[in-house]
Amino acid sequence: QVQLVESGGGLVQAGGSLRLSCAASGRTFSVFPMGWFRQAPGKEREFVAAISWTGLTTNYAASVKSRFTISRDNAKFTVYLQMTSLKPEDTAVYYCAGRRQVDYSGLPNEYDYWGQGTQVTVSS
Repeated sequence: QVQLVESGGGLVQAGGSLRLSCAASGRTFSVFPMGWFRQAPGKEREFVAAISWTGLTTNYAASVKSRFTISRDNAKFTVYLQMTSLKPEDTAVYYCAGRRQVDYSGLPNEYDYWGQGTQVTVSS
């Protein structure tokens, strides 16, 4: 079983930056593709970014591409989401997720493990 714990959320002004971390328990983390999703009040959970288990391949939602960077450190069992040029519309609860398959996915229902989420609030 893999447990995921996010951290790093908070309140930031528009144009600012935050780095989210997702710490995983369990050695099998290093072979899981990982993803970041977010959910704003009244909206469905949406894909933000994903990374292959090697860290060599990444994918981003169009709304965050060139502003957000996903990375991982398998030795530390941690995935990161560096967020820059934040906008008020980035406000949401951010979740990390792990998938017990070879490839990453942009669909929330294709992930097997989820963290509890961390709140990101961007003020205008």
